Amino acid sequence: MNPGGVGAPVIRVVIVGGGTAGWMTAAAAARLTAAGVSVTLVESDEIGTVGVGEATIPSLHDFNGLLGLDEDEFVRATQATFKLGIEFVNWGRLGDRYIHPFGVHGRDTQGLKFHQIWLRQSSLAKSDGDVGPLSDYNLSAVAARMNRFSRPSQNPAAVLSTLSYAFHFDAGLYARFLRGHAEERGVKRIEGRIATVEQDSESGFITAVVLADGRRVEGELFVDCSGFRSLLLGETLGVGYRSWLHWLPCDRAIAIPCESVSPLTPYTRATAGLAGWRWRIPLQHRIGNGHVYSSAHHGDEDALRDLLDGLDGAPTAEPRYLRFTPGRRERLWEKNCIAIGLSGGFIEPLESTSIHLIQSGISRLLALFPDTSFDPVERDEYNRWLTREYEQVRDFVILHYHATERSDSAFWDYCRTMAVPETLTERVELWRGKARNFRMQGDLFTEDSWYAVLLGQRIVPRGYDPLAAALPIPETSRFLHHLRDVIGKTAAAMPTHEEFIAQHCAARPPGAA
Repeated sequence: MNPGGVGAPVIRVVIVGGGTAGWMTAAAAARLTAAGVSVTLVESDEIGTVGVGEATIPSLHDFNGLLGLDEDEFVRATQATFKLGIEFVNWGRLGDRYIHPFGVHGRDTQGLKFHQIWLRQSSLAKSDGDVGPLSDYNLSAVAARMNRFSRPSQNPAAVLSTLSYAFHFDAGLYARFLRGHAEERGVKRIEGRIATVEQDSESGFITAVVLADGRRVEGELFVDCSGFRSLLLGETLGVGYRSWLHWLPCDRAIAIPCESVSPLTPYTRATAGLAGWRWRIPLQHRIGNGHVYSSAHHGDEDALRDLLDGLDGAPTAEPRYLRFTPGRRERLWEKNCIAIGLSGGFIEPLESTSIHLIQSGISRLLALFPDTSFDPVERDEYNRWLTREYEQVRDFVILHYHATERSDSAFWDYCRTMAVPETLTERVELWRGKARNFRMQGDLFTEDSWYAVLLGQRIVPRGYDPLAAALPIPETSRFLHHLRDVIGKTAAAMPTHEEFIAQHCAARPPGAA
């Protein structure tokens, strides 16, 4: 090791831990083998993975595209379905329902954001039925309500080109699928439980991991994918953890699958309860369910009962209990170790961001791939980028809890009245004025995502952009009516979600040869 100087190439990368994070890292790092870099993944079958995160966001297309995966093959191999957004139930008030869809709302025109035109027309309409909700102008939202799906058109002039989607899949099957991809391209897997971690006596850099049977796995660069334990970054290098429990009070989860039911919905559902929320994620062979809750406001037995009472079908496995502290490590790259996945931080799965944050860590690692000097400038840039992304995701998730009118439990009283980060307060106040929202550098969530959640959580702006008043009312009315009509007809012409999967990418039944 030669920190701060000119170093020799890294020729041995060691990934500690499998699961989704480990095998996503290995599949992407397999590209390095063509440059003479050996990539080794160490995992133990004795140690289970969390593996309950099954919902994704559209950025996964970029990762799968990087690997050159065939989408239909990926869907079949992982029992996947398609996801057009997330339906939120009971978040603003009991009885509320709204969809946070992927893709865009309407069409910007004459230098104005579409939502500004919609807001101005809504303020003039005699009734809500004249204009309809903003979601009526988003193809993903309308198709989700109809349980329909089709891939987007490649013609940018077609309304169908505005549809955006992600996936629901079995995380364990995805890791297995990526393992096959990685091993075919030269990644070596070593089975074994790590007993000790060796470090250089002077620099503190990790030099090897030693397995319980005495085998040593040496490397220059180590990637920690060991889950919540954070074996390398946390335990070995002593990088501290910054808790966000005061902003995100849920610290427990129970997961349980159940039998499938029809229709096969192309969206995730998040239903708020008395002290947290329940997820519903439809796969081809089952429905994934879970309850995320605050242990300070809800006991485990009550949380399990709430979860079981809300299942659509009979449970197909025993419940799995998870404990976590939302937050992140102070640094995600320390010395010659980079943490990816749960070892670096965790933000609860409300907006399906866990796999994206894994993907983001991998893409930044490849973009800043070091030599053995481990230049502090590259390390600091990595940490700066990932810190910013974690905090932006954090703010978006906090918004769902804080922007509520619910007062039916101590949990919601706390969330409604808690102090939130200034970065979120400033963004919400800017929106409350004239519905302005600007995407920050590196921000995962688009302006359209913020519009959907802000309005869905009943944060209605006091006004709108004055430029919108320059548009003739009859012209605006015709514009909105035409858009709404075309989007509705386009969605209605799609096959059902089940029909599309049956035609293009149906998985074999579990256990079939």
